[in-house]
This record gives sequence, structure tokens and C-alpha cells, in this order.
Amino acid sequence: MNTENYDVIVIGGGPIGLATAYHLGKRKAKTLVLEQFTFVNQLGSSAGVSRQFRIPYPQEYMVQMALDAQPYWDALEKESNTSLLDKVGTLWFGDPAVHSTEGNIAEAEQALKGLGVPYETLTAKEIEEKYHFKNLPETYTGLFQPDGASINFRATNEALLNLCRKEETVTLQEDSPVIDIKQNGDLFELTTPNGIYIAKKLAIIPGPYINSVINLLDFKIEATYWNMSSAYFKKADPAIQYPTWFVFQNAIGENGNQFYGFPSVDWDNPDYIRVAPDFVINPLEEPSDRTLIPNAQELGYTSDWVRDHMSGLNTEPEYTSTCLISLSKIANKELLIDFAPSYVPNHKNIVLYATGWAAKFTPFLGKIMSDLALDGHTDFDITPFQLGYKYFKAF
Repeated sequence: MNTENYDVIVIGGGPIGLATAYHLGKRKAKTLVLEQFTFVNQLGSSAGVSRQFRIPYPQEYMVQMALDAQPYWDALEKESNTSLLDKVGTLWFGDPAVHSTEGNIAEAEQALKGLGVPYETLTAKEIEEKYHFKNLPETYTGLFQPDGASINFRATNEALLNLCRKEETVTLQEDSPVIDIKQNGDLFELTTPNGIYIAKKLAIIPGPYINSVINLLDFKIEATYWNMSSAYFKKADPAIQYPTWFVFQNAIGENGNQFYGFPSVDWDNPDYIRVAPDFVINPLEEPSDRTLIPNAQELGYTSDWVRDHMSGLNTEPEYTSTCLISLSKIANKELLIDFAPSYVPNHKNIVLYATGWAAKFTPFLGKIMSDLALDGHTDFDITPFQLGYKYFKAF
């Protein structure tokens, strides 16, 4: 087999891997992207076609991350000449005492105030009147932030893929799982079924398949895997529209009782509203256990919530999907952006992104990862995400 040399090899060709390659290409770094499946596949965290962009978070550093991401979305839309964000606003509502994987409403208000981000507070009655929800407990409160959007995530993936194809220094290779990584001095030698490739630096971004790569470097991440369900409910009232939203409620038995939703959009079943549970009843042990068939119980709880609390929709879903995600085992499911642990040779030339929900940061994370790969640092404060000391375990 021939061997080829690169400045950076990006392992993982999902949206964040492609965004990283795109930014590397803009800096004329000789870059190879290795994707184990085909590009724009439905087998990882980019499955499905829509995601939420939002600014509310319970921590100021996460609010800042969303604010920092906005101009990168604008630039990607301009560069690709594609509309990627349908700006309908973000509605958070529910029990103000609930703390979920998304955070807490009161803490999010404090974080937004701290950074001067505009938002509106709402009572349960106002939420029902303005946004078509019904039968909400009087104690529920809400906030509406107008910059939230529904992301056309398939178009994002395709736009980044097309931009990478135009970059002279970027090579894209699909059906190329990495099956071995050797170190030769300060170089990495990667073996795939299609050949052997050599690079000075690695950017490891394979989504939920992170351990299948870093195990080759003798460490692993403590993670759990959610095969998340999603459903589309047909509009009974064609005129009805929703913002992007999330409801905070306490679990009832196996029903995690937290749900989120999207507006109808012309690029994703336009006569339907997508609603999804933000919980799984049975987390997976391994990514290979994933299925494209949603959990029927999770869909049942979602249908019940739509029937009881949403207006203008049929109450049985007509389309469904799943999305596989890797989450850390610490309480608030943080993103991890870090270098490999120090016991891995040449660790400062290995950068990785793993765990957490990050679609909303896609083009911005690509910039951060490319900076870390080429320069060993970035101008953005990533200290809240440099959590390798909590996650990494020698293998």
C-alpha cells in the first residue's frame, strides 16, 4: 500500500469533523478526513435533519459559547450560499424548580442577564396564549429568547462537505475506519482498509464512536450512549406554528417527562411538527447496540404529552427517527474539548472533541479544533471544556 503524508488527519467526517477540515483547508494545511461510513450518513450524532440553535444556558460560559458561534453560522451561510438557520426563537418553560440535563430556567435567566442577552419572561397563561400550548400548571414559568433557530442540519452537513471538496489541500476518504495507530517518532501512522496515512497531528472527532479510535492510543472515555427517539406529528391546523422549545418537568417513573420541539420547516416534512423526548429509558452500553427503530415507550410518552399539552396536531406520530449520542457520566453532560492525556506519547499533537450536544456550535467548533490542531491553542476560552482529567482513563 502507498503511504501519504498530511499535516493533520481528521478522524470522523460528521459535521464537526468537516467543519474542522474546512477551517484547516482555509489555512492551507494538508488535511485528510477519514470517515468510517459514508459522508452525510444516519449512523451517528448527525442523524436526522434538524437541530436547535439556542442561547439560553444555565452557565455564562455556555451562553458565551452560543454567542461566539453566531458569526460562524452567518459566515457558513454566506460562504455556502445556503440558508441553514430558521430563526423562530427559543422558548424554555415548565417547573421553575426542575434541574435537567438542559439546566434550570432561573439559572438560565441569570446567565442571560449576566451577558446582557435580551429575553422575555412568561407566565403559564402567556405561554398558552402566545405559543399554542395548553393545560399547563399555573406554577409553570417560561422565558423566550428571540435568536433561537431550527438548524437545517442535513444542509449544514452537505454545505461543509461541498466546501471541503473545494479546498485544494483537503482530501476526503469515506468507508475508512481507522483500525490501527502507530507512532513513529513525532509522526502518527494510521491504517485503514484503504491504505496507510501519516500525519504530524490528529483531530479525533468521531462522535459516539470515540472509544473505537482512542482505544488504539491506549485510553478511553467514561461515557454512556443514548439512542434518542424523535417523532413527527401532522398538523391538524395547517396555520399552527411553534418556536423551538424545551419543557422542564420532573420524571414520573420511567417517563423522563422532558420534551423538546421544533417548528415546521420547508426542508423537513413541512406539514409536521417534530417533538422528541430528552431522555432514554434504556441507555446503551456500546454504540454498536444502536437501532434505527425508536423505543415505543418513549414515543408513547411523547404522544401523551402532545395530546395533553399541544394544540393543532394529530396525536400519533407518522414519521419517526433515532439519533445516537455519546454523553459523559458527569451530571451536566459537558462537552469535552481537550488534548490526549499526558501518558500518550506526542499527546500535545492529538486534539479531540467528544460527548455532549454540540450541533449548535458546529462551525465554531471547527474553528476551535483547527486552531488547537495547528497552533496548540485557541483564542477562545475552552477551559470549561478541558475535562480530560475527569473523563480519560488509561486503557
